[in-house]
Amino acid sequence: MASSSLIFMLLLIFTLSFSSPTLISAKPNTTIIESTCKNTNNYKFCVSALKSDPRSPTADTKGLAAIMVGVGMTNATSTATYLAGNLTSAANDVVLKKVLQDCSEKYALAADSLRQTIQDLDSEAYDYASMHVLAAEDYPNVCRNIFRRVRGLAYPVELRRREQSLRRICGVVSGILDRLVE
Repeated sequence: MASSSLIFMLLLIFTLSFSSPTLISAKPNTTIIESTCKNTNNYKFCVSALKSDPRSPTADTKGLAAIMVGVGMTNATSTATYLAGNLTSAANDVVLKKVLQDCSEKYALAADSLRQTIQDLDSEAYDYASMHVLAAEDYPNVCRNIFRRVRGLAYPVELRRREQSLRRICGVVSGILDRLVE
């Protein structure tokens, strides 16, 4: 009985140490995240996003940048998939179908730019990383402009929300990259 209690306690400690790293090293993690996020244009979002990732406790500034780039890649890829998924519902509307397809491609290009940013981070080519982040941030503008060019076609609220999210993420990544250059 005593040995099963001991095993349970050891498993509990082991589980807590891996599932909640902030219980073990909250101070260093919070300090690097907060100091890194101070350089960004959206401090609260930056801190929240980084603290929610289990890799953050052991990450340096470059690692935190990579984590945020991953958040952006997920956003861009998810949006490209969302748009591509709407193509079937627009099957009868040739113009809308073309707009959705073009926008899906732009978000896929944004994800590709962010993938390139990871490579730039690995090689410490921060200027190129910044360039790729700015490109990723700009692709949604192209999508919005495609919608604007089609008379009577409204820019969907969900797409506007996703665009703003990607812009916010890219803005945070740019701020972190600025810190890496210092």
